[in-house]
Amino acid sequence: MFELTLYTLSFLFIAAFIAGFIDSIAGGGGLITVPAMLIAGIPPLQALGTNKLQSLFGSASASIAYARKGHVRLSEQVPMAVMSALGAAGGAILATMIPGDALEAVLPFLLVAIALYFAVKPNLHDDDRHRRITPFLFGLSFVPVIGFYDGVFGPGTGSFFMLSFVTMAGFGVLKATAHTKFLNFGSNFGAFTVFVLNGVVLWKVGLIMGFGQFLGAQVGSRLAMRSGARIIKPLLVITCVALALKLLSDPAHPIRIWLGL
Repeated sequence: MFELTLYTLSFLFIAAFIAGFIDSIAGGGGLITVPAMLIAGIPPLQALGTNKLQSLFGSASASIAYARKGHVRLSEQVPMAVMSALGAAGGAILATMIPGDALEAVLPFLLVAIALYFAVKPNLHDDDRHRRITPFLFGLSFVPVIGFYDGVFGPGTGSFFMLSFVTMAGFGVLKATAHTKFLNFGSNFGAFTVFVLNGVVLWKVGLIMGFGQFLGAQVGSRLAMRSGARIIKPLLVITCVALALKLLSDPAHPIRIWLGL
């Protein structure tokens, strides 16, 4: 039975701060906050809904920090953020109708692939390169698809946005990080709206964790802007590998079940 004690709230606040810090640089904060809520005794569906509420604070905090330093113009990103929100809302609505085993099984390998790409690619830096797709097509294709994934499942969404900005839009690492956060805010908002309508958001927990997320994201985004690709690349690699290992360590993971582990 879930009890809202001072110890529980303090534990969740600290988890949210750490998640906000990591998420503002490399993504993956959800695999810190959701397990933390489950450990605290919050039922899974409420944990997912509440996670979207507190994630809004972290992604908004990082977006504002990057925008203030001129790394992104949020007004220009609004159409893409809307597409991300619509994709996530659709994903959240259809989550109960789509088997999650396939996504859960393949995700660790996708995350490792992203980690390897950023680890071995020699020319990844903070300078922009030639883009392979126009912003309009990028907003109509990659953005809603990744947003949809965030609504259906979620872990690694920031990493997928990062990879898309770097490989398809030609962004430098720091610019890609800055632009990822507002789209992540959009996908969080879209899924959050659906969870609110279904009454599975714990507001007190979400707001307290949101404050921790906001502070952690401020610290993380400032570190990222100060160090650029030097800190973003290694943390992204570490985060992706850690997320993959975290997913594979779950006894209920489809791969472990299929292998009889």
